[in-house]
Amino acid sequence: MSRLSITAPETAPNTDGIHITRSRDVQVTDCTIKTGDDCMSIEDGTKNLHVKNMVCGPGHGISIGSLGDHNSEAHVNNVTVDNVRLYGTTNGARIKTWQGGKGSAKNIVFQNMVMDNVWNPIIIDQNYCDSSTPCKQQKSAVEVSNLLFKNIRGTSASEEAIVLHCSNSVPCHGITLENVNLTVKGGSSNAKSTCQNAEWKKSGVSVHCPVVPKIDLELVGTSD
Repeated sequence: MSRLSITAPETAPNTDGIHITRSRDVQVTDCTIKTGDDCMSIEDGTKNLHVKNMVCGPGHGISIGSLGDHNSEAHVNNVTVDNVRLYGTTNGARIKTWQGGKGSAKNIVFQNMVMDNVWNPIIIDQNYCDSSTPCKQQKSAVEVSNLLFKNIRGTSASEEAIVLHCSNSVPCHGITLENVNLTVKGGSSNAKSTCQNAEWKKSGVSVHCPVVPKIDLELVGTSD
């Protein structure tokens, strides 16, 4: 898929621009996407996906997932997202998985990305809960591993520019942040981040990520 222009109103729900599932060896290049949901959603069965030269916004950014809903098994492997600009999106580079699922999301690269007023520039949410009622803690989870966030810069609309919220029982591992420079839009405060149950390393990262102690809470989701 190349040179596509996809547009939906910012207020239109469930308007994913490009949705990829159960597909392999797909290339997406030179696309502009403005939606009310994910510019691109990448779900179960995606393997060897290459995304390059994309402009996204408004919308919910580029999302791997959600994976593992209703205790299902999901696998995403070998995904590269390269040279993307995001404007005013809810998320930038996001991975979201449900508790109770199983499978894996691995060998994933987000690189050469520019964030402009993005609410969650980098986010991993292994406790995703898109429900009006609380999601109870469960022991199984989709394993998230071997991730690279490289050459990512720009502004965050919130103070938390990096969020790594991983599972108590199946922590994220093999995460690398390299040359990440994110500041709060307007410069009124310093960008922050939180890391929970995540094994990661960094090089040239402007945002410190303090470790949050394990907590056992029921999680109430919001529709996004």
